[in-house]
Amino acid sequence: MQTIISVSGLSKTYDSRFQALKCIDLDIRRGEIFALLGPNGAGKTTLISIICGIVKASEGKVRVDGHDIVTDYRAARAMIGLVPQELTTDAFESVWATVSFSRGLFGKPANPEYIEKVLRDLSLWEKKDNKIITLSGGMKRRLLIAKALSHEPEILFLDEPTAGVDVNLRRDMWQLVRSLQASGVTIILTTHYIDEAEEMADRIGVISKGEIILVDDKAELMRKLGKKQMTLHLQSPLEHIPPALAAYQLELASDGNELIYTFDAQRERTGIVALLKGLNDAAIVFKDLHTTQSSLEDIFVSLVKEEK
Repeated sequence: MQTIISVSGLSKTYDSRFQALKCIDLDIRRGEIFALLGPNGAGKTTLISIICGIVKASEGKVRVDGHDIVTDYRAARAMIGLVPQELTTDAFESVWATVSFSRGLFGKPANPEYIEKVLRDLSLWEKKDNKIITLSGGMKRRLLIAKALSHEPEILFLDEPTAGVDVNLRRDMWQLVRSLQASGVTIILTTHYIDEAEEMADRIGVISKGEIILVDDKAELMRKLGKKQMTLHLQSPLEHIPPALAAYQLELASDGNELIYTFDAQRERTGIVALLKGLNDAAIVFKDLHTTQSSLEDIFVSLVKEEK
């Protein structure tokens, strides 16, 4: 798939000597939804800000569809829409005026039909004449997205777009994101809601302490790093795990009624058959069992812990 954003050797050190980014290499594919995950302070917003031309890099290069963000800034920036974390808007401007003004900033001719479509898609049409100060927090979040889409960008950055909004608004936003992707827009998002990344993203990147520690297709990441657990519901509670079963590194639930076995489903031998034989030899009877797959959140937490 064609690359639309290319980041190479990107570093950022602030005047305080804090190094926010360390030699980042990253390619974003045209038309994908790319989720960038990382704990607070990992460098997510700094990376986005550099790509969008808001913050100057200390080292490295960024190209947006072949346009250098420094030497060909206007062409690169015109391709990008940014929805920041902060709700920063002119409080006394109307919804229609501020979105129309945002379009004009990029030299786009007036297009009332397009602005109307954006506002309707974001359930803002009935508020088009309202002053921004009168809007709820969720409506202001929708307005930021409308402003970012006003100049018809090919790339949309969403920096924690659903932080602090209700469930219905989150659902509406992700429906809009899917429709944008279907129209060819490339989406890059950061989110603390890992379930959103798991549901929406095509690829996942994990950043920690200013470094990209992993980038992979979501399905492949789940396959390679996801573990499975088999939980056995016992006929009678155990006080402790017999020494003969120590090699399986089983976990015993606090009430003694469940044994939990973690295994790699990709291995040729999972150890399940041998474990079941061992349980039989130890006269441990179970009445039911079920397996579960690690979630993306489990994988993310384990990756970040490894970096500490």
